[in-house]
Amino acid sequence: MKPIRWGILATGGIAATFTEDLLTLADAEVAAVGSRSLDTAQAFADRYGIPRAHGSWAELAADPDVDIVYVATPHSAHHAAAALCLDAGKAVLCEKPLTLDAAQAEDLFRRAEAAGVFFMEAMWTRCVPAILRMVEMVRDGVIGEPRLVTSDFSVSFHGGPEHRMRNPALGGGALLDLGVYPLAISRLVFGEPSTVQATAVLTPEGVDATTSVTLLHPDNGVSALTCSITADGTWSATVAGTEGRIEFGRHFTSPSGFSVYRDDDLVERVEAPFLAGGMVHEAIEAQRCLRAGLLESPLAPWSETLGVMRTMDEVRAQIGVVYPG
Repeated sequence: MKPIRWGILATGGIAATFTEDLLTLADAEVAAVGSRSLDTAQAFADRYGIPRAHGSWAELAADPDVDIVYVATPHSAHHAAAALCLDAGKAVLCEKPLTLDAAQAEDLFRRAEAAGVFFMEAMWTRCVPAILRMVEMVRDGVIGEPRLVTSDFSVSFHGGPEHRMRNPALGGGALLDLGVYPLAISRLVFGEPSTVQATAVLTPEGVDATTSVTLLHPDNGVSALTCSITADGTWSATVAGTEGRIEFGRHFTSPSGFSVYRDDDLVERVEAPFLAGGMVHEAIEAQRCLRAGLLESPLAPWSETLGVMRTMDEVRAQIGVVYPG
């Protein structure tokens, strides 16, 4: 099978993790890397044996030997980087959250459609086998009718105000970086919420340090979701139904399985592979879609990405987090 040729846009930690995952795939080739600095791009290329290094995003987007670009910039640059690549006719896998708000996301979807190229948010939660198996079992009625999703993604982060996690100009805060994962679990189980209620504690810089979101859904579903960059939370997820529950332990964002309980008794332990660093799952799905000639992934469709963005827009409106521009 002819390898899919990848370009890596940006050279930070998330770009490194994704590249390391790509190198585990026999049908993928890391063909080029692009950065705003040629020296930085060349150092990254030397580190991973990448043939070509580009000193600008535009040069990477114009590289004829790249089939798809992975955008690994901070949140605030996702729109500009992805738009540049889409307008150049390149397929794009863009790190989550796709953009800072729904309006930016809608713009990118229009560009992808106009260019006729594949475009996907790199949300591995929608591609990980254990999560997909959970969704199947919920739909098959293993826990009865789903009624409650509880999920927390909270980590005690000790970086200073200049770090991207606390910097409004870089899309900082708990919601976009961490809260997007509990929201993804909620949508996989319940779909679109009918009501959104949110409260938060903000940092001195004006981003959310700790956020609590309650979602009401049609058919009596409720989601209770929390995220924080100042608390060492449970980092867990549970889906509870009328006849049992499914529990993901700590690090639910990178699960290799889950437990099924009924009347507090463990009735089944379901195992599913979590490969490499986890990002390989979204790469596998993107490559499958490229080979099938799809514009969007059925696992991570544009409508679902946009739905999460709209919910996060509403949460930010309620808690008072505003990003520059």
